[in-house]
Amino acid sequence: MTNSINGIEKSNCIFIIGSNTTANHPLVSRRVMRAKEKGAKLIVADPRGIQLSQFADVAVRPKLGSDVALLNGMMHIIIENGWHDAAYIEERTEGYEEFAAAIRESTPEKTAEATGVDPEDLYRMAEAYGTAKAASLLYAMGITQHVTGVDNVKSCCNIAMLCGNVGIPGGGVNPLRGQNNVQGACDMGGLPNVFTGYQPVTDEKARAKFSKAWGCSLNAKPGLTITDMIPAILEGKLKGLYVIGENPKLSDPDWNHLNHALQELEFLVVQELFLSETAQVADVVFSASALAEKEGTFTNTERRCMKFEQAVKPLGDTLPDWDILARLGTAMGYPMHYNNAREIFDELSALTPSYAGMTYERLGYDGLQWPCPTPKHPGTVYMHKDTFSRGLGKFHPITYQPPAEKPDKEYPFSLTTGRMFAHFHTGTMTRVSPHLDIEQQDGYVEINPQDAGKMEVKNGDLLTICSRRGELDVPARLTNTIDPGTLFLPIHFGENPANILTSSDAFDPLAKIPEFKVSAVNVRKAQAEIVEKTVS
Repeated sequence: MTNSINGIEKSNCIFIIGSNTTANHPLVSRRVMRAKEKGAKLIVADPRGIQLSQFADVAVRPKLGSDVALLNGMMHIIIENGWHDAAYIEERTEGYEEFAAAIRESTPEKTAEATGVDPEDLYRMAEAYGTAKAASLLYAMGITQHVTGVDNVKSCCNIAMLCGNVGIPGGGVNPLRGQNNVQGACDMGGLPNVFTGYQPVTDEKARAKFSKAWGCSLNAKPGLTITDMIPAILEGKLKGLYVIGENPKLSDPDWNHLNHALQELEFLVVQELFLSETAQVADVVFSASALAEKEGTFTNTERRCMKFEQAVKPLGDTLPDWDILARLGTAMGYPMHYNNAREIFDELSALTPSYAGMTYERLGYDGLQWPCPTPKHPGTVYMHKDTFSRGLGKFHPITYQPPAEKPDKEYPFSLTTGRMFAHFHTGTMTRVSPHLDIEQQDGYVEINPQDAGKMEVKNGDLLTICSRRGELDVPARLTNTIDPGTLFLPIHFGENPANILTSSDAFDPLAKIPEFKVSAVNVRKAQAEIVEKTVS
């Protein structure tokens, strides 16, 4: 997030796109509702009728994968009506003229054709966002998990800069991270092309600094993304895989393709709290400690690094993740002698400019938000206050590109996937919690009553959903929150794994994020159920 969670309450307008915020980020959604109670306008754009749609001043259901078209259409109206911040654009940005020329093509009529959003609603959205003194844009994986994920994010940045909403309280471009330490994992160098704090492995100075600190020579070649790893296994280039706190058997696209790749591996190690679907097929499982059993830091969605303390002793022989890795490194011939997580954090601060001013003492109870470059720096509540980190903010002319798979005769439905309120990711933790699991114990697929009626399907009837990758049977849940021709499948249930249907070939070419949010499928009443009813 360029801004902070608390800052949402200072917004005059909140634009939520591609985020089911109440289900996936309930504390953030509470801030949204407080802002609404204080008079802020609320805009919601989501293919499903999510809970916040009920409270929105404008709520629309754009077609799956049409986010760029929607945002371009809004920006066209904003520019045509002079709601853009000309002074901000002149002083703080570059590339506006080329961008504005590209936006002229995105008329309300063309936008309606691409998105299914009524031009009147589009105008109301543009007016609410474009005329607000401070507008906050919130998005989640409904924006990123597309073949155009990078274009979608750039378009979010475009509209925020267009209206002068970056570098002000209550504004910003604010991605809501999918898990508690996604931001922290990226900050720590959990990406294949950077060291900590996004210092490129290709940068000679950064490489020399880390080589000296770690006492070894470091490779300048970036590693593989997850999307690259699976083909590399099948090509025989990748022989072993070490999976930490991840469950690719349910979270990676194309279950059949992935399963075949895992069988080709010579060695699979999984480091986990529970015996997940992936851990069950591992050669070695390292048992990791849970949150309450260890101490260290997390960095959350608003860039806030927070310290946590051990509350209970670890069960059995479980160890903190860092301890497992340090012992493994030492056993493999590279000594990693840390006494505790604090020593690792001190090393991080010494090597990472954005964390340089942080210490355990300074983190205290509330933590600090990076950038925090010096010991007396208070942390950064919102970024880009007077200037962008690159100097001038850059506008990007983005052209709408449709999803990789569109409905056709053979696969006439569009499937989207995501989370529901009671469970988290692949259910590794929530489905072993009785209080959460009882809320929803089985998978389901949401289908519009019109579509269900044509197939003579009732609530709970078993449906067979088929894509170009595979098929699964799952109970139907009839709801008007999903439009005709569209299906929604939660990702949490190993009994009905959504990734049987999603594609590993469709992904963003730059970020390599799979297109989990759009797949072409067909759907029919399950044969097993028809036979059972015939027999009875």
